[in-house]
Amino acid sequence: MVNQLIAEQAAAHSVDEALMREVAALLVDALNLETVAEDIAADAPLYGEGLGLDSIDILEVALVVSKRYGFQLRADDEDNLRIFLSLRSLTEYIQAQRTQ
Repeated sequence: MVNQLIAEQAAAHSVDEALMREVAALLVDALNLETVAEDIAADAPLYGEGLGLDSIDILEVALVVSKRYGFQLRADDEDNLRIFLSLRSLTEYIQAQRTQ
């Protein structure tokens, strides 16, 4: 199901590539990841088998994204699974919601 969601999102939306690179760098910096931003695949899952983030990592990302882009990501948002599905989906959400 997750892979199907990723494929549908990739096909349905275009994303600002420069913003996606910026968000990838933000993930690496915020979480002190042992990878470089360029190695984060746009459509790989952020949770589990993809980038390997856990719920604490996602909370940290939400905080950093909120500060950087001027809107709040809420823990109780029913769309969080979709928002944090992949780098592409997170970037698309930021692109649509950002105020800064």
